[in-house]
Amino acid sequence: MAAKIAQSQELAQKIVDNVEKVMVGKTEAVKLAVIALISQGHLLIEDAPGVGKTMLARSLAKSINCSFKRIQFTPDILPGDITGVTVYNQKTADFEFRPGPIMTQVLLADEINRATPKVQSALLEAMGEMQITVDGVTRPMPSPFHVLATQNPLEYEGTFPLPETQLDRFLLRINIGYPTSSEEIAIIERQRYVHPIEGLKHVVDAADVLALQEAVREIYVDDLVKQYIVALVAATRNHPSAFLGSSPRGSLALFRTAQARALLEGRDFVQPDDVKALAGPALAHRALVSSQGQSPGKDGRAFIAEILETVAVPGALPDR
Repeated sequence: MAAKIAQSQELAQKIVDNVEKVMVGKTEAVKLAVIALISQGHLLIEDAPGVGKTMLARSLAKSINCSFKRIQFTPDILPGDITGVTVYNQKTADFEFRPGPIMTQVLLADEINRATPKVQSALLEAMGEMQITVDGVTRPMPSPFHVLATQNPLEYEGTFPLPETQLDRFLLRINIGYPTSSEEIAIIERQRYVHPIEGLKHVVDAADVLALQEAVREIYVDDLVKQYIVALVAATRNHPSAFLGSSPRGSLALFRTAQARALLEGRDFVQPDDVKALAGPALAHRALVSSQGQSPGKDGRAFIAEILETVAVPGALPDR
């Protein structure tokens, strides 16, 4: 078991190191992206324009040698533009399916909140059930299948906020953030002649990703840690400031991503610290704060941080 964990940790770390050749100084964001990938979940990247959301998706796809397609969402895009359409072929006198860009292993849904709710919902079946249905025919998605969606949280004109059902399909929501001064200088230097993404090579294959996803499931989670996960999710529902708490999918997200984080750290067991580190990315987009409980600067992340302070950690000594 120890040898398998060490081998899996090495593979996962290879992906992180390779993506960091493009993403300067964003180790935490890169690790969270890899955690989402090996947890068999989807990732929502929410941040200001120009901080590297698209580059993170592209470099991740290149690193794992998987097929990659990008959809630039706009208000006039149609569901068939994503899933594909059935057309009549006059030569064969039969209908044939022409797959849309969703039929790929890694999909970048760029500026997903610019699409209408009808188009956004076209992703729901693929993200939740690993299949699409077009004209009554159900087709499986390729494996692995991973969606990375981006949105700009500061721009509201011409956008359609993702409904709770869509947000709930994303395993994690992350931010990249602005670089420091030294990191920005490094970015300038790296892109002086050519963008690093152009020379990026793959370090693992799709088969390695599937093996990592299987290895994650073998990580041990103690009953006390499971109770801690459920207690955190329950607190999002029972908190006085809560308008809408996390669904059970939030518990599953915390459970699986904690396993992935433990694997990435080279452990075969989950610690409470793994759960605490992932509570914000896994739960903040699944919980809504009521208007009475809102204060300036308080959002879902601040709400989860507040809950982490109130729920007892397994094995911790009580405050005196």
